[in-house]
Amino acid sequence: MKNLKSTVLVAFIALFSNGIFAQVDAIDKSGLAIGGYDVVSYQKDHKAVKGTADFTEQNDKITYHFSSKENAKAFKANPKKYLPQVNGYCAWGVAEKDSKFSINPETFKIVDNKLYLFFNGDFNGSQVNTLDIWNKDEAKYLGEIDKKWAAIK
Repeated sequence: MKNLKSTVLVAFIALFSNGIFAQVDAIDKSGLAIGGYDVVSYQKDHKAVKGTADFTEQNDKITYHFSSKENAKAFKANPKKYLPQVNGYCAWGVAEKDSKFSINPETFKIVDNKLYLFFNGDFNGSQVNTLDIWNKDEAKYLGEIDKKWAAIK
């Protein structure tokens, strides 16, 4: 029964998360990353900060917004330091379900100076935060994520 509930949850998230739960696509149709959040602020300020179109940089044809000129310059100087893992998709979705789920840009974790983002929203009347699931078995997920990402990206 537990596996059935998990399967239903994953299917529902995959099909309906783009808008119902105030999640964002890792990269939207216009090429904007993680809903315009400033990827430098996660590490520098230890919080999610919405960027602005006034400060943008491109990396691999993906647009990143920043909250300040200083953050945009930091990203331009060393994008690999700040880029979210698995292109900004839900880290748990990649590591556990081999799938690309949308994310809530305010639900994140920095591990070994790497940014991981997570789904966190309403599912069938219940709050689902995949960061909580990730934290219960983080070592396992960290050991799986690169291999699984290589297979699905």
